[in-house]
Amino acid sequence: MLSLSLWRYILAWIPMVVLAIINAMIREATYGRYVSELRAHQISTATGVLLFGLYIWGLMSLWGIESPKQAIAVGLIWLGLTVTFEFIFGRYVVGHSWNQLLGDYNILAGRVWIVVLIWIAIAPLLFYRFLE
Repeated sequence: MLSLSLWRYILAWIPMVVLAIINAMIREATYGRYVSELRAHQISTATGVLLFGLYIWGLMSLWGIESPKQAIAVGLIWLGLTVTFEFIFGRYVVGHSWNQLLGDYNILAGRVWIVVLIWIAIAPLLFYRFLE
């Protein structure tokens, strides 16, 4: 059975989607017009990590977290929700091909999206340790 605190963090994932959309809109409306698509992707990854970090830190400062185990659970749940959303939304709403979706995981080609996923997964534990 999931604790109320864990459910709160699961629901807190939803605004992360909004942050990601805002980040993408800023990319498309500003620097994305002046740099290559790959460079825009890389910059957007960095700004996404920053935005998510501020948001996660704010949540954890406000609500706290019960234990390292719960922090790990939150990170893994957020990771699962994010990857699931990315593939469902990307494929069935935006219409990207599976190859295009999987291409964002090709770090050898400069695609650094995986950094966001790693950050989402580990940030709750890192902030738990830092705020402890």
